[in-house]
Amino acid sequence: MTSTKTRARPAAISLTAAAEQRIADLMSRAPEGAIGVKLSTPRRGCSGLAYSVDYVTEEDRFDEKIVTPGGTFYVDGASILYLIGSVMDWREDDFTAGFVFDNPNAKGACGCGESFTV
Repeated sequence: MTSTKTRARPAAISLTAAAEQRIADLMSRAPEGAIGVKLSTPRRGCSGLAYSVDYVTEEDRFDEKIVTPGGTFYVDGASILYLIGSVMDWREDDFTAGFVFDNPNAKGACGCGESFTV
């Protein structure tokens, strides 16, 4: 009888150290019952899809689960195909602060940068 070994599959997206730190900051002041934060791609904006990061209170078995040093990060199961290979970063400057995505699947984005198309 042959034993088969399964190889750990890489996460759908990568998080920079700054994104991981922001998740830790969010979880340090999360509302009661929050178990992590979740990235999804709801339909909205001029290009069709947008990035949305929200607190999550229960685990969905179809979501991708990424454990970071500061808390658990989930990727919506219905959004994974749009995000495979993406890098999520947190950037701040004098005027704005937010998560920024380098998404190789995005074929275009709206002028304001709020939404993308695949």
